[in-house]
Parts: sequence; C-alpha cells; structure tokens
Amino acid sequence: MKSIQEYIDERPVWPDGTQISGAPMTGMQWLIWSLAAIGKFFEGYVVFMTGVALPLISRDFEIGSAQNGLIGAASLLGILVGAVGLGGMSDRFGRKPMFIIEMVIFVAFLILLTVSVNFISVIICLFGIGLALGCDYPTAHMIISENTPSHSRGKLVLAAFAFQALGALAGTLVGCAVLSLVPNLTAWRWMYATVLIPALAVTIGRFYVTESANWLLARGRIEQAQRAAKKLLFRKPQYPSSIDLAHQVVAAAEGKSEGGGFLALFKKQNRRATIFASVPWFLQDLGTYGIGIFIPTILAMTIGGKVEHIRSVSDLIADGIVAAKGAALITGLLIVGIIFAVFLADRVGRIWLQVVGFVGCAAGLLVASFSFYTTGSTQTFLIFAGFMLFNFMTNLGPNAQTYLLAGEVFPTSIRGIGAGVAAAVGKIGAVSTGFLFPILLASMGTTSVLYILVVTSLIGAVVTWMFRIETKGVNLDQIGREESTGRMESAIATPAVSGNGSH
Repeated sequence: MKSIQEYIDERPVWPDGTQISGAPMTGMQWLIWSLAAIGKFFEGYVVFMTGVALPLISRDFEIGSAQNGLIGAASLLGILVGAVGLGGMSDRFGRKPMFIIEMVIFVAFLILLTVSVNFISVIICLFGIGLALGCDYPTAHMIISENTPSHSRGKLVLAAFAFQALGALAGTLVGCAVLSLVPNLTAWRWMYATVLIPALAVTIGRFYVTESANWLLARGRIEQAQRAAKKLLFRKPQYPSSIDLAHQVVAAAEGKSEGGGFLALFKKQNRRATIFASVPWFLQDLGTYGIGIFIPTILAMTIGGKVEHIRSVSDLIADGIVAAKGAALITGLLIVGIIFAVFLADRVGRIWLQVVGFVGCAAGLLVASFSFYTTGSTQTFLIFAGFMLFNFMTNLGPNAQTYLLAGEVFPTSIRGIGAGVAAAVGKIGAVSTGFLFPILLASMGTTSVLYILVVTSLIGAVVTWMFRIETKGVNLDQIGREESTGRMESAIATPAVSGNGSH
C-alpha cells in the first residue's frame, strides 16, 4: 500500500509499458508553487525597498540615527518572532490557514504603513510585516515540499526561494524609479503602495489551494487527507487512477501520539535535526549580514557620485537614487548563485553544496582581506573578487541550503515549529551581527573582523558535515520514522520510492 508521497511520486506509463522519467506537476501543484514563490518575491521586495525608503522616512519624521536603527531592526525582530510563533502554528492549525493568514497580516500592515503618521506607527507596521515574513519562512517551504514530487522538491523549493532575490532586485529598482517620478518626501509611501494590489491578488489566490494531505494524515484526519490528495493530483488523463489511504490509520495514530511542540525538537530522535537545521543557519547569517557592513566600500569603488553633504530634499533624492542603483548591482550578483543552487540541489545534494558553499565563503572573505595590504587597482580587484566569490558561494550553498534543509529534516508533526525555530536562530545571528560588528570594527579593525567571518564560515562547514542529514530525493513520509532503519539519519538517507517501487 502506498503513502501520500508515493502517490505524489507516481509516474505514468505509456501504452507500450515505458514509464516516463519523472512525475509531471498538476495544475494545483503549480498553483501552490506560484503563490508561494510570489510571496517570497514580496519579502525581498519590501525588505530591500525599506533600505531605499529609510532616508526619506528619517527626514519625513525628523528622527535621528538611534530611531533609524530601530526602524531597521523592527522587521528583523518581527521575522524572528513570526518564524517561531506563527510558523509553528502551522503544525497545529494546518499549512493552508497559516499560508493565508500570513498574507492577510502582510497586506494589513502594509496598508497601515502607507498612511503612518509618526515614527512609532512606522515601527509597529514594520514589525507586523516582519511577523508575516517570519511565518512565511517555514510555511511557504512546507506547502511546496509536502505537495511536490521527491525528485524535484529541492529544485522547486529553491526556485521559489530565488524569487526573494528577484524581489530584492525589483524593490531597489522600483524604489529608484519612484524617487525619480515622485521627487519629494511622500515617495516612500508610494514605494510601499506599489505592492498592495498584487499582494491582495495573492491573498485571494491562496484560498483556492488544497491543504497538505501529509499534515492531515499526521493529525489523524484520514478522509480529509484522501480528498486533499485527490484534489492535489487531479489531472487529465487521471493518475493515480485511485487514492486509498485507509491503510494509513495506524501510521496516523502513531503521528498523533508523537505530539509536537517546541520541546519535541530536543527529544533524542529529533535533536540531531534541530542542531543541523539551526546552527549552520546561525553561522550563515553571521557572515551574510556581516558582509552588509562592507557593501558601502564596494559601492564607493564601483559607482561613486554619492552626495557627500545632504543640504536639501533634492540632495536626499539624488543620494537615494545612487544607493538604490548600487544595491541593485550587488543584489544582481546574488541571483547567479541561486540559479546554480536550483539546478544542483537535486543532482549534487544539499550537504555537498552547503559544505562547499561555506568553504567558498571563507575563501572569498580571505581574498577580500588581502586587499587591505595593497593599494590602487590591486586593492580594487581583490575586493571585487573576494566579495563576488562570497556572494556567489553563499547563495549556492548555505543561504539556500539552510533554508531548504530546515523544512525537510523534521517529521511532519513538528516540521513547522522545527523550521521556524531554525529560521529564528538564524535571525539571532543576524541581530548579533548588527549589534556586535560595529563594536568589533572600531576595536579590532576591518581585517580582523573579516578573519572572524572566515572562521565562522569554516565552522559552518564542519558542523554541517558532522551533523549531516542528506534529504535529496527523500520521501518526506519517512522522516523521523526510526522503525524502518533504527537510526534517524539512515532513514532519511533512504531513497524515495516511486509508483513502480523504484526511484
């Protein structure tokens, strides 16, 4: 008898008995993927647009550097809280309800942000937007991974994740365009308003997706799981010809008895996955957010023309346009790494990409550090080479793979809270970077800070290898089922079974 994932992985057979190489996606599967991908696009769009809008917000409400810091931290704190608090709720209330609720929260606070009347209201709205984005980290991943074929799951999840980088690029470009078209202090409100109508459309669209049959089964709702699987796999000509989950009663009962919640992450059978999903993400965010400190150096060497002394609103607008173009240039470099990750994750595997990515990040930072011992064109070349290598390797490896793995290594009953906690731990690394690195830069110098990041990247590679759990092509139904092999990591390494008993 087949599991839900085996029905999803089933491949049709031609009249001559030849089986096609993969399981084609249904219309419902593509709808789920598209709505999740566009949600990722909104994340990058709004977060990076905030960087363009911040100088205008600061001038509009006449706030200082301390308040600017709070604005920058508000959405980050919201993401941290939302990843655990709201993302974890998908284990209790379902993937689909949280998939909808996060967009409702996003749109509501986005509307309020466009009409904010003071600094406090801006902080509250950005925190609310962060809550929605934090919820999306585990929820979008799970609603894709639990409804798509095993052999292409990594490619599909990372392709959706890549839309975050595309959104970041679009956000900076649109921010630049709005500054040109609306050269006054109201421009920041129009920037955020540009995403309202598309976000409303996506919110409505999410009401039409099906619930995860895997989640329903884990909650013991056999008949609903069977209906959801049929809706997910509806196609013409129809296959599988029939879906029968009646034999899953025992498995569902076991899933319910396992329970969920935060403490379940630290039980013996889940501890390895918790460490593996969380610690590399923390180390990755240290490096990624730390490098943000050095981006102004790159911009100064590549673009120039920045307004040194802002005397008027027109100077502020000109300065913002230069910064937006520079941010777009840097973000464009990151997209290349994501493209490679999409094509390699289901071929090479997650572990090798993450390990190689961490080592590549360390190499890039080391090359960049050499620039401070040189001058002129050599210095410029080393900075370019180092940071371009870092940007490529982080998106090929740890930035993409930590996100992918966190949604795959936990059992269905705790997958939401597990992925949410991993994302939150990563954001703790980002917050730590924001607070500590300016202090370290002042007390130790730029070169020493780069060397620290080299070490943290290498530690990330070591931790990844020590606690590795490869999930390439794995049947998610088998995650956490110790009875099949006796060891969690061995069970996870077992290839998924397709419709005819082979992968």
